[in-house]
Amino acid sequence: MAGLDSRENSTDNHDIVDKKSSIPGSSVRLLQAFAEAAKHRSFARAARELGLSPSAVAKAVLRLEQQLGVRLFQRTTRRVALTQEGEDFYARCRRVLDELAGLADAAAGAAREPAGVLRVDAPVTYGKKVILPVAAALAQRHPGLRLDLRLSDHFVDIVGSGLDAVIRVGEVADTRLVARRIGQQQLAVYGSPRYLARKGRPRRPADLASHDCVVFQMPTSGRVRPWEFLVRGRPAALHPQPRHVINDGEGLVGAVRAGLGLAQLPDVIAEDAVKAGALEEVLAAYRPKPMPISVVFPTSRHMPPRLRVFIDALAAGSARSA
Repeated sequence: MAGLDSRENSTDNHDIVDKKSSIPGSSVRLLQAFAEAAKHRSFARAARELGLSPSAVAKAVLRLEQQLGVRLFQRTTRRVALTQEGEDFYARCRRVLDELAGLADAAAGAAREPAGVLRVDAPVTYGKKVILPVAAALAQRHPGLRLDLRLSDHFVDIVGSGLDAVIRVGEVADTRLVARRIGQQQLAVYGSPRYLARKGRPRRPADLASHDCVVFQMPTSGRVRPWEFLVRGRPAALHPQPRHVINDGEGLVGAVRAGLGLAQLPDVIAEDAVKAGALEEVLAAYRPKPMPISVVFPTSRHMPPRLRVFIDALAAGSARSA
């Protein structure tokens, strides 16, 4: 968001004047000053990014707080920190500024041909089944586009890794990031017909105590993932006694298909085996609520065309499958 400048006006010493911005309106400039201060947790660093004085940034934030009637920052002599209201406002503010920047770019004819390396991290199975086909189609459509697709079930810090985007399952709380929903993941418990014929079908989650359970060990933390259910309309987490432990989603499916026990699996991993008759769902009445799947990327005023077409393609695929 470079390009902001400040001028002291004899009648209003709180004014910020943007000499280069193509988006008119002092309210937008106040949002820009607030967003940079929130991003860096520092008026001084925000001022350096914007080409302003620290006092101009501080005055802009104060004016915004006065307009909103809400305190956005807690200020001390050493540091500034976002209030809860400030955290919530920052997430929405970033989305608004990014949308405005996108409109300005489009109006200026900045829709350049996507090119360069598109770096994306995605969970292994979802990456193979959903992300790779979309990315491959884009690479064929745009010869200047190259793919760096990293398939891993480890948690990746997108801000420090140089990635353009990551695919995340679950809610995204990091205010430095923008999340655009592209689908959902449904967890369910499955067993093979052979296993169910031998051990019977559980009727409620408590019945799992008498079953062989194959559990998933999360690669990042090493902890075993609890099984999630809705019991009487309320979320409930269960830690079944594991008979077998596996740290790979596709390996988990293979173990259940082989009759080693029951496992709670994402639908995208289990669906092929279910269609083939190799797995059957149990405890369907206790399914947890679906979790969102999002393409997540850092807030940026100038989104590269390679990332924009990738996000648009994922969103379009999500709309078709809805």
